[in-house]
Amino acid sequence: MKNFPLQINLPVSILREGKRFVAYTTALDLSTSGANYKEVTARFHEAVEIFFQEILHKGTLEEVLRNLGWEKIRTGWMPPVVIAHESQSIRMSLKK
Repeated sequence: MKNFPLQINLPVSILREGKRFVAYTTALDLSTSGANYKEVTARFHEAVEIFFQEILHKGTLEEVLRNLGWEKIRTGWMPPVVIAHESQSIRMSLKK
């Protein structure tokens, strides 16, 4: 089996949900959780590696990345760029 070295920069949001930490990237629509920051970071790296191993093994790398909004640039791939990560106040009137 041939190795494909890959270095990518992914936008990652790390959230605290109760006593757990959640790492999420919009670039892969992928998330994982952990008991603390160190654990969630390690699990996130592992989840990303498994994600890429699977799509490479299935032969769907290009299809999956294009569907997620990635662009092929020369011999590499560029994930979608996060323009903002912010909280917005939304006012709405819901009817029951």
